[in-house]
Amino acid sequence: MSYGDPNNPYGAPQGQPQQPQQPGYGYPQNQGQAPGYGYPQAPPVSPYGGPAAPTAMPGSVGAARVMMWVIVGLQVVGIAVFAFAAAALNAAKDDESLKDNTAFQDLVGDSTGVIWGYVGFGLAWLVFAAVLATKFKNGGNGARITILVFAIITAVLGIYPFVIVGLVHTVLAILVAVFVGNANGKAWFNRPRY
Repeated sequence: MSYGDPNNPYGAPQGQPQQPQQPGYGYPQNQGQAPGYGYPQAPPVSPYGGPAAPTAMPGSVGAARVMMWVIVGLQVVGIAVFAFAAAALNAAKDDESLKDNTAFQDLVGDSTGVIWGYVGFGLAWLVFAAVLATKFKNGGNGARITILVFAIITAVLGIYPFVIVGLVHTVLAILVAVFVGNANGKAWFNRPRY
């Protein structure tokens, strides 16, 4: 029996137009996809079991790295302002017209040392922030913990001694701590390095 045979029970019914065959229940509907690609791909699995480590830096971790560099830039500006203020106070201290005012001289003498101390501390904190900002790409879990501690201390320092100036530092430091401390940050810093 051939397909064109009118007595073939498996052939198309005679006299009726042939309908394209639709897949039955349980078969995926390929909606605009190539045939055979209807099932979703399984997520990648690491050789050690569990989900695979990220191969690209997550967006939240990249944002935290950018915020660290913004903190570095703000610290450069803050150090320049404090250094300029300390130099101006030193110049005022040496001014002949103000030498007779002992109250001003006492205030300036105490203030310049404190301001130069802030400059030194700010410079050390700037270098530490820049080093940590470079650790986002290749750093491990120790770098993550150090960045978290740095961000928390920066947020506290932004609240207490530098209330008005430190508000931006505080907000950025809190965001850095949140982005590095979340699951994406943990997965990024704990990924295996080959």
